[in-house]
Amino acid sequence: MASTPARTLIRGATIVTMDAQGDLPSGDILVTGDTLTEIAPAIQADDAQVVDATGHIIIPGLVNAHMHTWQTALRGLAANWTLLEYFKKMHAGLATVFTPDDLHIATLVGSLNQLNCGTTTLADWCHNNPTPAHNDAAISGLLASGIRAAFFHGTPKPDPLPGQAPFWEVPHPRAEIERLLKAHQGQPLLSVQAAVLGPHYSTLEVALHDFAMAKELGLIASLHQGGGPARTPDGWRQLDMAGLLGDHINIVHGHALNDVQLQRFCELGMSFSAAAESEMSQGHGHPLTGRLRALGRAPSLGVDLESVMSGDMLTQARIALGIQRSLDNVAYRETYGTIPPTSTITTREALSWVTVEGARMLKQSHRIGSLAAGKQADLVLIRATDLNMQPVHDPVNSVVMQTSLANIDSVMVAGRWKKRHGQLLGVDLAPQLAALQASGQKIAEAMLLSNK
Repeated sequence: MASTPARTLIRGATIVTMDAQGDLPSGDILVTGDTLTEIAPAIQADDAQVVDATGHIIIPGLVNAHMHTWQTALRGLAANWTLLEYFKKMHAGLATVFTPDDLHIATLVGSLNQLNCGTTTLADWCHNNPTPAHNDAAISGLLASGIRAAFFHGTPKPDPLPGQAPFWEVPHPRAEIERLLKAHQGQPLLSVQAAVLGPHYSTLEVALHDFAMAKELGLIASLHQGGGPARTPDGWRQLDMAGLLGDHINIVHGHALNDVQLQRFCELGMSFSAAAESEMSQGHGHPLTGRLRALGRAPSLGVDLESVMSGDMLTQARIALGIQRSLDNVAYRETYGTIPPTSTITTREALSWVTVEGARMLKQSHRIGSLAAGKQADLVLIRATDLNMQPVHDPVNSVVMQTSLANIDSVMVAGRWKKRHGQLLGVDLAPQLAALQASGQKIAEAMLLSNK
């Protein structure tokens, strides 16, 4: 087997760094091992393997800040469901028949699809894991894919059986998170974090336990906020008084937060992840984007549910941009009676939501999210010579508004190519897709039988 060259020189691309260096109309990138070592208009490196990237746009690897990857085998099944239908049919229904093998194949294929679409970092929010074997199977899928991942360990949400405590009264299993941390400490492409219930979906006692656990273990605590009435309406104030809030807390969706809460959480440095397409489709409400921007902050973005929509993060950036521009345009017309003189949000800001802000949410801005010397070599080559891309007047506009999966030519994670010339490397997809199809069919049929 040929060894990976110590140095790779990617030459002649248009480079969008999303960093202080700015854009290079034509430039070179030198990768040494897993690290970006130089970005310049021209680089000389005689010992490096040269990749001709003429006609390509290079961007930082995309960051998917929130996805339930365990649902990959159920693609499209929930496309017409509201959030209330999703709770009933997915969490109290389909989720209950998943085996560890189902989690493994869904997470593996879902992660491979993320790489194929240009995502190099995935926040995998796994909350269908009733046993340690389910957790191990999901993590093995992440590791086998080669994606950079944060495994957010959650807890299942079934309807309680007679005599069983409902999930909102059950503290997060600290011992299991500690087991996973011990098993995976030092993994170069994997971190373990906590996907907790939060005060919207749990009792105060559980919320206090879970937030204290995350703080003591040094974990990012990510939680859903919104979707029906809160179980602990005063929970956020109690958590704040207990000193349990800070920049390690990530709120997903956030629709039930009032303006005072949102401002306070921004002051505390907490992060926010929107899933604009999912939120608009399932009835959460309008994404939090505009409210955050008014406070000088920005969201990261996530696909959320491949059981509802596609896994393409550039689509998520485009939809989030379009939704917020529309809201801003309507507000301006209602106030002034005319069309705004210019757009409120640029495409560069939208691209930052799926790069820079995703890295910030994962507390990895020093490693990923932009292209700069010393950071990890996570990057995407977009083929700008394709029919739907030409001519390129502005590379960022073209990336956000024109680029599709068909244009994602190559993807690198930690200095290693995971996709080249439009093809994933080192994976035989046929058996994986067959296993995924069998898993999805088995789960769907099991639920059909149980409903008869």
